[in-house]
Parts: sequence; structure tokens; C-alpha cells
Amino acid sequence: MNGGRAEVSPETRALDALIKATIEHAEEHAAHRSSDTMLFLGNRHTSFPTLVVQDPILEPVDKLTWMAIRLQASETGGNTAFPSYAYIAKTANVSSTATISRAIAILRATRWLTLCARVRSTGGRFKGNVFALHDEPLPLVDAIHLDSTYMQFLRESAEHRHARVKAVAQGVINTIDEDINAGKNICTEEHPITRRMQATDVIEKNKPYRFFAFSAKAMTELSNPSSSKSSANHQGQNLNTVNRVQNLHPQNLKVSSGSSSYINITTTKKNNDQKIFEGIREDDPLLIYPKRLSDNQRELADRYLSIVPPDQRQSVLDELEGRIRSEQRGMTPLYDELSFLHALCNALRNGEFKFNLGIKVQEERIAREKERQKRTKQLADQLPDNKLQKLQQQIQAGKGSMAEIKKTLGMRDRPVKNRGSNSS
Repeated sequence: MNGGRAEVSPETRALDALIKATIEHAEEHAAHRSSDTMLFLGNRHTSFPTLVVQDPILEPVDKLTWMAIRLQASETGGNTAFPSYAYIAKTANVSSTATISRAIAILRATRWLTLCARVRSTGGRFKGNVFALHDEPLPLVDAIHLDSTYMQFLRESAEHRHARVKAVAQGVINTIDEDINAGKNICTEEHPITRRMQATDVIEKNKPYRFFAFSAKAMTELSNPSSSKSSANHQGQNLNTVNRVQNLHPQNLKVSSGSSSYINITTTKKNNDQKIFEGIREDDPLLIYPKRLSDNQRELADRYLSIVPPDQRQSVLDELEGRIRSEQRGMTPLYDELSFLHALCNALRNGEFKFNLGIKVQEERIAREKERQKRTKQLADQLPDNKLQKLQQQIQAGKGSMAEIKKTLGMRDRPVKNRGSNSS
């Protein structure tokens, strides 16, 4: 008989054993150091940034997805595998993987999450992605440095089938365009304290101030229940009025590899040595970009150039290329190409632009164009009119076999080797 005495629970006995083991461990090391020992007897806790909970752009599922990803990192260390959709769905109590995919897209667009790299094997097989999770949204300059396809991702997300993803991505794009039109250098990072104070004003005062990647205007549009519809209608107007230079498409992107030219050309025909863009208006001139610009930088350059007259855009790009080339002659390296381009565009708008370093670049480009036209004329003179006309029709219509085109040009086919024979 226990006399009404309560039985100690198994959990408490296990805890008592843990305490005794801890005491023994402390006594063994008492000779080496003297310190107090502590045990945490409650449930395990993980801290989350206040901002991710209070973010007015993120919906509850977006916040839970961020937390689930953070829990995975907490359990396995800072360098860990990105959690599967199944893990996130189970942790966040979300049944649809499509919902998880949408949340990840919004986290990336708002820069809470960054896709840093795509890992491939030596044979080129896709092995996975490298993500970075942040305790507050990254500045744009950091995002485009870490994520080489961030601007392309925003552009594609602005046409996403889900209205919320579309609205959020368009809000980020509109903010970038809004800053450029206001004459701001979008690649100049604001002080972190300034950004956090702006975010605090949005959260505490519940007013449409700037919140990291979103301007006050974009915040107002996103807080409007009909913002998704209005954002979609506004998108076409925004691209035509702000991003007049080009509308870039990922299927048309090819990196320039020609050694005789710095150029990446905008055109509607594919060429292995040129970067392909599709002009938004037929009367826009074809632009030649410095090859050193990354995809992110080139898309942002389009937005900078939209604020200057079309007939002056190439001169600005030539001056930028001339400044890049000047490094080979001992001039200080240009570490921020977009800031320099921003300064050139502002100088042109203010009537202070001086065409200097780009003069030689322009002369070389004109000379190359004359040489190209000369070779085209020589080829036309060598072909009979009927064959030339037939060849042009085949090329334009995309019809006719390669053999017929080669025959018309007088080219020989290469001999086909026997697949069964071994070549030395």
C-alpha cells in the first residue's frame, strides 16, 4: 500500500536520471574548470524574426513556409539540404504542394529567400539548388549579385497563373521602375537602420510607406483587394511606358562569345554570337550591350535606358563599354557598371553628357557594320537573282532542307563517318 502516495511518472524518472548523469559529468570535469550547469526542462523553442511574422505582404502560408524552412536549418545546422515539399507541407500543415510552390515563389520575389545556384554534375545533369534564407528581405543589389536570374524570375512571375504571385512580382518590378524614374540609383544600398525604420512605420502606423522591396504606391496596390486585377491591367501599360527598350524572353537568351566584338545585340533573329532580345516596338533601335554585363544587369540597364531618348541609348552604352575598356589602359577598375550607367543616363537627361570614351567603340561598331553589309552584297552578287530570291524565301518561311540551302550557296556536305569504325 502506498498510503495514497502519488507515483512518480516515467518522464520524471527519466529526467532524474538525466540530472544525475549531468552531475556526474560536471564532477568529472570539476578539476579542469569551475562553472554552473543548467538544464532546460521545457519544450524546444526556435526563435523567428519579428519581421517575418509582421510582414504585411506575406500571407500566413508564406510565413509558415519560411518557418518550416528555418526549422529544417535549425535541426541539421546552418548548411543543410533544402527541405522537400513533403516536409514543408507536413510542418506547415498544408496539403497542397502547389500552395508550397506558390509560397516559395513569393518568398523569392520579396527577397526573403534567394536562389543562389543550380548544381549540376560533371555530365551536366541537374543535381539540385542552393538556397539562402534571410532574417529580413535582401536589398536589390545583394539579390542580383547572389541570384543571377532574379530579374528574369520577376519578369516570368509577373505572368504567373496565380494572381497573388503575379501581383507581388509586378509590385517589385513597379517599385524598381518607380525608383529609376525618380532618378534613384537602385543599386545603392540603403543603411539597414533606415530600411528597418521604414518597415516599422508600415507595421506600427498601418500606413502605405515603403517596405523593403515595395514602394508606398506598390504597397497601396497590394493592400487593395482588387489589386491582382488592376495590377494585371497595369502591367502592359507599365512595360510600354517604362520599359520601352526591350522585353526579354528567357528562351531567346544566348551569351555572346565572339572575340572580335564586345557586343550583345538586340534582334529578332537568332545568332550564335549574339544575345537575343525582342524589341517591344518596331521603331526601337537595336542596341549593342557590353558583354561584361550579366543578365540581371542587362535587364536593369534596359530600365535605366528607358528614361533617355531612343536615339541616345546606344551612345550611353558605347560610353559604358569605353569606360570598361579603359581599365586595360590603367584606369581604376569599374566595380559597379550599373551605377556608372545610372550616372550617364542622369547626365544625359540634365544636358551634361559628354561622349568621350565611347567614340572609339562607336567607330569600331560602324566599321563592323559596313564590313557586314559589304559581305552581304558580295554574296548577293555571286548568286543568280532567281537562286537568291529562292534562298531568301526559304529562310524567311523557315522551309526548305539544309541540303537545298547548301546547294544554293555552293557548299559541300561533310562526309559522314561510319559509326561502327573507331577513329584514331
